[in-house]
Formats: sequence, C-alpha cells, structure tokens
Amino acid sequence: MNAATIRHVLDTMAEMFPDAHCELIHRNPFELTIAVLLSAQCTDETVNKVTVNLFDKYRTPQDYLNVPLEELENDIRRIGLFRTKAANIQKLCRIVIDKYDGEIPHTHEGLVELPGVGRKTANVVMSNAFGVPAIAVDTHVDRVSKRLGIAKADDSVLEVEKKLMRKVPREEWTMTHHRLIFFGRYHCKAQNPKCDLCPILEHCKEGKSRMKAALKKRSVTS
Repeated sequence: MNAATIRHVLDTMAEMFPDAHCELIHRNPFELTIAVLLSAQCTDETVNKVTVNLFDKYRTPQDYLNVPLEELENDIRRIGLFRTKAANIQKLCRIVIDKYDGEIPHTHEGLVELPGVGRKTANVVMSNAFGVPAIAVDTHVDRVSKRLGIAKADDSVLEVEKKLMRKVPREEWTMTHHRLIFFGRYHCKAQNPKCDLCPILEHCKEGKSRMKAALKKRSVTS
C-alpha cells in the first residue's frame, strides 16, 4: 500500500470515527494498566463492567495486596483467565511499590517488565496515559491491517506494529490506533464485516472477494 493510499485510508477512518478513543474506563495510569491487563482475551465491555466496582474497592497498589489472592480472584471472576490475571496484578503491585514508589513506570521498558504487561499493554499505557505516540496491535488492528494489505496475512503482531509505524506519521500513531480499533470493532468485524457499506472496499482484497461471492450467490438463487 503506497503513501497516497495510506493517506486516503487514514482520512476515511478519521471521517468515520472522529471521536475514536480508549474505551476502557479509568481515572489514572495505574487503573489503565490494570484494565488493559484484564482485557487480554476479553472484551472492553466486560472489563468495564468488572472495573466499575473493582476500582472503587481498590484505589492503590497496596489495596490489591491487602486482600488474599482468592478474594481478588473472586472480584474479577467474570474475566477470562481470572486466576492468572489476579496473580499478575498482585505481583505487579508489589513491584510498583518496591521499585517505583507506588507509581506506574513512565517508560516502555519499565512497563514490559511488569507481570502480565506485554508490548501491547505498554503501548496503550504510554500513548493514553503519558501522551507518547504508540500503536498497540490488538486483534482488531491486526485484522484490519491485514485485510487492507498494510501488512501480510502471516505477519506477526510485532511485524504489523512496525509496518504501521513506518507507514503512518508518528504524530498520528495514537489516533490511528484508536480508529483502527473502532473500524475493526464496529465496521470491519471478524464475522459479518460491513463490506457492502465500506468506503475503502477498493483497498480490501478479502472484502472484494466477499462481495463477488455474495453477488454470485444472489445470481444463482434469483
């Protein structure tokens, strides 16, 4: 995909989702880190339903360490992999207290050292909490990037991230991340994407194939 096409795609998504934003509800970098950790293999909607009570009960890293692991597990039981995530939260909180005086580290290197925090989570925190341009590749970003030919179908998550960073202006990384997520979550869905309404269908090989197949099916049955 050349620079002009990338520009067209980015501008179109900006028109479709001008208010795209992080949908995980949080009040500070610490809560955002916990929310993103919980969101692995889980929808933002489910995470928000859990954190509305979780963040009232636990305000500081120490609060998470003041309860037995089993109690924390129970508090996030609706979240997938809740046992592993509960253990990681308590380990994370211990490191944050001992090494960072109770504050979430402000560097990517510091974040990825925390239990349960991978590159994607670190990118989300850096961009949304600390204003550092970053592109976090979740399932939506990965799917949309590959469908549009920005990345190859067999590219790893890291390869997708690197290609987006090369092709998208740095000052647009964070907003592009949000818009790709909104585009994938509400338009270019994994199942039943809205290809018939897509303003950038011309750039999507998979979408054009879907539309041709649909037309063929209708012509056969008519």
